[in-house]
Amino acid sequence: MLCIEDLLTLELFQTLPRNRLDWICDRSQILDLSTDEILVSEGDPASGFFIMLSGRMGLTRRSDGMEMPIGQHEAPSFFGEIPILTGDPNPVTVRALTDCHLYKLSSEDFLTLLHECRNFEQVIFKTVAKRSRGLESFIRNREKMAALGTLAAGLAHELNNPAAALVRALRDITPALLELQRMNLVYGQHQVDAEHTTQWIKARDEGYETITHKRVDPMTLSDREDELLDWLEDYGVEDAWKLAGPLAEGGVAIATLEELTERWQDDKTEMGSMGLRWLALSFEVMSMITSGLRGAERIAELVQSMKSYSHLDQGARQLVDVHEGLEDTLRLFSYKLKQGVEIRRSYSLEMPKILAYGSELNQVWTNLIDNAIDAMDEKGILEIITTSYSDRIEIQITDSGSGIPQEIKSRIFEPFFTTKAVGKGSGLGLEVVRRIVEIRHQGSITVDSQPGKTQFTICLPIA
Repeated sequence: MLCIEDLLTLELFQTLPRNRLDWICDRSQILDLSTDEILVSEGDPASGFFIMLSGRMGLTRRSDGMEMPIGQHEAPSFFGEIPILTGDPNPVTVRALTDCHLYKLSSEDFLTLLHECRNFEQVIFKTVAKRSRGLESFIRNREKMAALGTLAAGLAHELNNPAAALVRALRDITPALLELQRMNLVYGQHQVDAEHTTQWIKARDEGYETITHKRVDPMTLSDREDELLDWLEDYGVEDAWKLAGPLAEGGVAIATLEELTERWQDDKTEMGSMGLRWLALSFEVMSMITSGLRGAERIAELVQSMKSYSHLDQGARQLVDVHEGLEDTLRLFSYKLKQGVEIRRSYSLEMPKILAYGSELNQVWTNLIDNAIDAMDEKGILEIITTSYSDRIEIQITDSGSGIPQEIKSRIFEPFFTTKAVGKGSGLGLEVVRRIVEIRHQGSITVDSQPGKTQFTICLPIA
């Protein structure tokens, strides 16, 4: 039997009359847990109100597949009231960190006690408010870190290809340039007339223009490469396949090569084919530089998008171009979108800038777009429509996913409410969106959903 003296070690029970303490003792169930034993698991329904008299309990919550510690209960203490009062599943897993001795009061008996004892009720609700704030603060920080991790992963994914292209170009270009210099010296030693040299330079310059402006389409490129390979082999060039690709990319015609090599056909020295190798290597170097430059430009574009997204170089509140924020967010999510999501934009041509917290608005677009991609399982149509009115702007983000069931639609903005599996959603994403739109920007957010179409509409005041 749970003794009254044990109950009175907690302030919660010190205002209750003797007969009510006896009632609690009669209805409580004794529980003894060994170290590492789980009392309740995250996602389980409420199982009762617990009074811990000895030991220490750890609280964890799953995030991205990992158990994250978020707090502890040390005896004497009580817990378990939040899921009973909200009717929601347990928000955390409670595990014994030491051997624990505790008692359990059923959910029904706890509610009876709560309704009949005013002082008990006040202490419980003060505790609930304090614990909810602590849990929300922890999870909000985790949400921000998770969002940052998502964007960082996307940014790393997007930076990988252009960075690899730039590294490859810089690595391969040095030996190519050294070989070109050697060829130039050898050619100079043969004192070739200026007119013939001009012909080679003209072919090179025309090839540069073709490569820079990508004037040869892929199908034509493949056919031309086969033709050039046959001609180079007939000419007697060793490793002709190494030259065919660059020459084809440079758009060189076989007639041009025949004209350039006419005087060298009977030359058995290196000069017989060196002009062809020089031309192909020149084109190859140009392709390396072009590829590396495009990679560098893509890296600069992504870095600028991230800088603009976070508004690192501006104050907290500034004039914000909503279209730029949406596009920056889409660029940072491009690694997810390219898997099968079609983007449809319908932007107002008269959209004014608004005074807003830019990085916070981008957090709104991040949460809504990320949720839309998940709802469509990364395959479907994401539509973004913006409209400008005299006193406000309107942004609609629509996905072709499975939709939100009507019975839970009214709850999606509640703190800790989530339809995602345990460990995948904290239930604060849309709550953060609502807070930023309604409280920080005095705007409004509504949702309309049916299978195949879920639309979030955000209205923000212009002034």
